[in-house]
Amino acid sequence: MDNGRRVNGSYVGRRVVILGLARQGVALARHLVQHGADVVVSDLRQAGELGDALDQLADLSLEIVLGGHPSSLVEEADLFCLSGGVPADAPIVQQAMARGIPLSNDSQTFMKDCPATVIGITGSAGKTTTTAMLGEMCRHGHSTDERRVWVGGNIGRSMLPDLDKIGPGDLVVMELSSFQLEIMTSSVSVAAVLNLTSNHLDRHRTMKAYSAAKARLLQHQPVDGIALLGQDDPGSSGFQRHVRGRLRMFSLEDSVADGAFLRDNVITLRGPEGEQPVCRTDELRLLGRHNALNALAAAALADSVGVPATAIAEVARTFAGVEHRLELVRELGGVSWFDDSSATAPERLMAAIRSLDQPIVLLAGGRDKDLPWSEAATLIGERVRDLVLFGQAADLIRVQLEEVVDLQAGEPKRDHRRGRRAQSLERVIQVGGLAQAVQEAARLVRPGDAVLLSPGGTSFDSYQDFCERGDHFQAMVREL
Repeated sequence: MDNGRRVNGSYVGRRVVILGLARQGVALARHLVQHGADVVVSDLRQAGELGDALDQLADLSLEIVLGGHPSSLVEEADLFCLSGGVPADAPIVQQAMARGIPLSNDSQTFMKDCPATVIGITGSAGKTTTTAMLGEMCRHGHSTDERRVWVGGNIGRSMLPDLDKIGPGDLVVMELSSFQLEIMTSSVSVAAVLNLTSNHLDRHRTMKAYSAAKARLLQHQPVDGIALLGQDDPGSSGFQRHVRGRLRMFSLEDSVADGAFLRDNVITLRGPEGEQPVCRTDELRLLGRHNALNALAAAALADSVGVPATAIAEVARTFAGVEHRLELVRELGGVSWFDDSSATAPERLMAAIRSLDQPIVLLAGGRDKDLPWSEAATLIGERVRDLVLFGQAADLIRVQLEEVVDLQAGEPKRDHRRGRRAQSLERVIQVGGLAQAVQEAARLVRPGDAVLLSPGGTSFDSYQDFCERGDHFQAMVREL
């Protein structure tokens, strides 16, 4: 059913139901009302649980339904738009699909109506850093009075408020999550799937469903589009079968026919016109192998839209990262305090641990996403000296640790499978929340240590998002 017709990006005559009043829902409501839609917003929560979301919609003419998603929402609807927290298998969404009502979200709405070239970046890890770094490369090498560069999406802000200001000659860099991609029916000109490992299985339930959501970014690209995949990552590399246009790769381990790779520790671009060096990996400000991969991906994407190698190199050398991603908060008494609150999966926790050379006091926990912890537990046993567990996932992580470390005796178990011993872990302490975890870490540290908040779980047991959790951590650390 599609009784309305869009005219120059408007939605005049369409009845649109928006499910969920998160940031995306608010942005969708404002955009659609301003473009002539008859909007109904529905949220499972009551008014008192929605913070200032309702205040942000107070000046708009729309209908608001709170406390549930009644089946009456499906009647006479032309379009259902989902906020990120609303799964496609929700009963009301399934009812809409059974009636033939199309689905959309803020990213899909933006991409369908955006006149500019859009670069879309997804992956299980690293997409925010890569998006931010690429945005800076594009601004440095492409931004002029006539051509502007816009950065947003899942990185923290919807692009919809900017849509009416974006021109056809502009460039847009978007981070895209699996939640946004699972209902995608149109895609971007330039796309990247950085990697693919277990993540968000609490939402997608199976790795197959999670992988299928990511694949939609490539499957719906135009045939003259560009797709970038990670050659070193089996999940990403396996997506080559979905590529419809030009395929580019990035790799730390091998050379590639088209894309970015290392030659003698120099980031090197290769394309139809030959090779061009960018910069050495030891010149990067960001720590860790995972950030070297992010730099390779950003360089290949920037090169794909014509950013000069000199601009790519300058940003790669100076980019200091984004908030809450292995961010150095302060040095105090010879101790480095790092905020890696964005590490909401065990894999990201492992990347952070491997990036540090100092003895580590690790703060881990939060809410689990039904992801495997055994490999992370083994690494913690080998590389972390003191572990402070907090939040809902604390018991789960402790159980996994007991498989590799004798927590009662404080001594590592022999790992017969790997033929060696985990040598590092001395103490495991379990507390209720992050505030207590910080106080325990302050008690345990010694000069030369690194305190690392890298939870491995989401923040939703105690905070609105990982940013709020990271902000709280940083405030407490600065008060020490």
